[in-house]
Formats: sequence, C-alpha cells, structure tokens
Amino acid sequence: MQSRTSAGTHFNLVLLVASLLLAVGLLMMTSASVEIASSQFNDPFYHFKRQGIFALMGLSAMIITLHVPVSIWKKSSWFLLMGSFALLLLVLVPGIGKVVNGSARWIDLGIFNLQPSELAKIFIVIYLAAYLERHLDEVREKWSGFLKPLLVIGGASILLQLEPDHGALVILLLTGFCMIFLAGAKLYRFIVMLALCGGAVTYLALTEPYVIVRLSSYLNPWAAENVNSGSYQLTQALIAFGRGEWLGVGLGNSIQKLYFLPEAHNDFVLAIIGEELGLLGVSLVVLLFCLLVYLAFAIGKAAEKKGTLFAAFFAYGLGLLFAGQALINIGVNTGLLPTKGLTLPFISQGGASLIVSCFMIALLVRIQYETECFDCERDEVDESSRTENQVSA
Repeated sequence: MQSRTSAGTHFNLVLLVASLLLAVGLLMMTSASVEIASSQFNDPFYHFKRQGIFALMGLSAMIITLHVPVSIWKKSSWFLLMGSFALLLLVLVPGIGKVVNGSARWIDLGIFNLQPSELAKIFIVIYLAAYLERHLDEVREKWSGFLKPLLVIGGASILLQLEPDHGALVILLLTGFCMIFLAGAKLYRFIVMLALCGGAVTYLALTEPYVIVRLSSYLNPWAAENVNSGSYQLTQALIAFGRGEWLGVGLGNSIQKLYFLPEAHNDFVLAIIGEELGLLGVSLVVLLFCLLVYLAFAIGKAAEKKGTLFAAFFAYGLGLLFAGQALINIGVNTGLLPTKGLTLPFISQGGASLIVSCFMIALLVRIQYETECFDCERDEVDESSRTENQVSA
C-alpha cells in the first residue's frame, strides 16, 4: 500500500506542477503582451485567447497520449527516428520551411507554426531509450555501442545546424550524452567526445561571423557598440530584473514590456516575471521546473528498479529535455548564457511549444501509471500466492 501511495503522490505532483506552470504562463504571457496586442490587433487579450486555444489543444493531445501504452512508443522507435529526420529535412525545403530572422525552423500549418525540432527531440529520445535497453552491455563495454547513438545524434545535429537552430542542437547533444552516461558508459569516452565537440564549436565560432558577434556582445553587453545592437535584448532584460528587485513592481506594471524589451511575451517572458513579481516570482518558476525534473527522474528511477529499462531511460530523457530548455532560457534571460531564441516550456507564448510540453507531461504520467500497475499486479500475485498457501495449509 505504501508503494501505491508514493506512486499516486508522484502522479498528482506531475500534473499539479504542470498545471501551475501553465497557469503562471497564461497569466504572465498575457501581462507581457497586452500593450503589443492592443496596438497591433486592437485587442489586449489577443495573445491570451490564442494561447488558451493552444492550451486546450495541448490538453486534448495529453488525453489522447495517456491512452497510448509505453510499449507502442518502444515498438515505433525506428519509425519515429525516421520521422524526426524527415521533419528536419522538410523544414529545409524552400517554400515549406518558414524563414524568420534568417532561420528556417518552422512549418506554417495555418493555425500555428510547427517547429520540427521540438518533436524531433522527443522522437530521438524515444529511439535512444529503446537502443540503450537493447544494447546496454555494448554501450557500457564497447566503443561501438557508445558511438552508434552518437552518430544518430550527430546526423540530427547537422540538420539543426543547417536551419540553424543552435538551441535545439545543444539540448539534443546534452540530453543524448546524459542518457548514455546514465546507461553506464565509461567516463573517459565522454571526455574524448567533449574535446571533439569543443573543437567543433570553436571551428563554428571562427567560420560564422554572427557567432563571434553574439559572443562578444555576451561577454561585454554594456559596451557602447553592443548595448544598442547585439546585446540590446540582454541589457533590457537585465534592466527588467533590476527594476523588480525582491518583490517586483506589481502585476501588470512592467515598463520594459512597453516596446523596450523585444519578444517580451516569447523568449524573454521570465524578465517580465522578474520585473513584475521580483526575485520571489522568478524563484517560484525555477522551483517548479526543478520539481518537475526531479519528478521525471524519480519516475525513471522507479521504472528502472522494476526492470523496465525503456520506460526508465524514456523518463530520464524527458526530464533532461525539460531541464535543458528551461536552463538555457533562464540562462539567456539572466545573462549567464549568450542570447538565443528558445521558449520557456509552458510559460512563453507559442502554440507548438505548449502542445509539445503537454505531450511530454502525458508521456511521463503514462510511464508513472504503468509503473504503478506493475506494482499492483505484483502485489496481487503475492496476495494470491499467500492465499493459496494458507488454503493448502
């Protein structure tokens, strides 16, 4: 009974944390967008209405996903991998991929813009989870088992670089490396691969001029040549955090959202949270994401103890995806990382991001549910065995 209660607690906490993040996101995204929506669309709640529709779509996707057994995802892992590469190739086709600010990352579906990298990351995580379960000993003992999944990640990384989408690329690399590490691969192999990745990043920085510009503006954002160009968003975000201090200036009272901070309701909504709700509000958001990642790893660990390795690695991968995206967005908003366009799950405005986030939560809940069922079936078998033994006695 204790295990069931614990499992039920995890189940409730996952949905509770996701609901709280969604509620905070709808509230703060609306607060950050009312002025822009009022001037552009003559409706201060335009973005709220759109995000509300996307939230309903996300909840619908969640309900459907909850009815899909984990074994289906495992059996479909190869097809999902091929689907992820097809999506990443499709977005590069002229006329299909939508180019914004020089990057072809979206496919216009009419209702919203689909970002293939969002789905591709999840599908690749599913493939990696299935691969790690099938070849666990090879991954731990041989270079071949270690390199094969990295080749898959490398192929996807090349396609992401062609868009380019460096945020998704970094998240995919970190998630892949961490999943392989959790599977028990030797540490020295990671050191070798990290050295090679460091060389690749250095080469990229030297061959792409805009990367140098971003790095220089990141290192010295308040320089005269950067403050109104490459580091403009960062400096305005830092001003927002500075104005918010401990408790904020009050909900709806942000000045930075009045056309000073670009993308205030998208990538930099955390800065508006910092301005209006202060350090307290930002800490609450960070705490919720930390709790969500913790719960994902707790679900994975419970599945691993039951011997269902695919479910365990799957849960670990989902937790790492949430952690990577939240960490990069928070780092960009606070100036700890170079400026990069990446949404904050559940919080930033964006239909595809919200729907995919709900999809990921549903996958976690399904893994948790099946782990609970495993315990229930085992308890029933034990109880049946005890009853038979008592009858025989």
